[in-house]
Amino acid sequence: MPSLDTYKTRTPLSVGAETVSIYSLPVLAKAGFPNVDRLPYSRKILLENLLRREDNGFVKTADIKALASWDPKTIGEKELSFMPARVLLQDFTGVPCVVDLAAMRDGIVALGGDPQKVNPLQPVELVIDHSVQVDHFGTMDAKDLNADLEYHRNRERYVFLRWGQTGFRNFRVVRRIACRGPTRRVRAPVRSMSCRRACSLRQAQGRLPSPPRRSSNM
Repeated sequence: MPSLDTYKTRTPLSVGAETVSIYSLPVLAKAGFPNVDRLPYSRKILLENLLRREDNGFVKTADIKALASWDPKTIGEKELSFMPARVLLQDFTGVPCVVDLAAMRDGIVALGGDPQKVNPLQPVELVIDHSVQVDHFGTMDAKDLNADLEYHRNRERYVFLRWGQTGFRNFRVVRRIACRGPTRRVRAPVRSMSCRRACSLRQAQGRLPSPPRRSSNM
């Protein structure tokens, strides 16, 4: 459902040969919310999400107004809707989610409904983590042998997740061997590089002491 766009923030944006629509915070600022540009970045993300999903149901005009007028000195509580574009799960918390969806389908069947209507609303990717158990090492085929043992030990879980991937729409399972743990490593190289650059700059300016050198006998 398209946004009601009460504050007329929907703006075309040319990207190469294509034109897409965005919901502009600068336009919202001109609509009577001059402090929008001073909001924390995380709140700007939430505000843009509200503008994009305004439907007078889950997201009301009053929700947009409340967040756009946020004052850090004001103490209060207000619930806001947030709909992510994509959900990334790891198996420790993701498998129970799939179990809940399966249980909901059973409940729909018991009530005489169509179980195929129970699906994630947004695209969901579940990354299967590893069991961190090493039985074979020091040989060229150690990785494959450990992987075979892991699949054997966790066969019931993998069979269930395969069923979930084929049974639910908007749901995909990523094997840990293929992804090498992105749930923990996502953006880590970027952050590490940024930290190194920032520290090097501060050291050059004399604002941060150089790290101590390690002793050779350590």
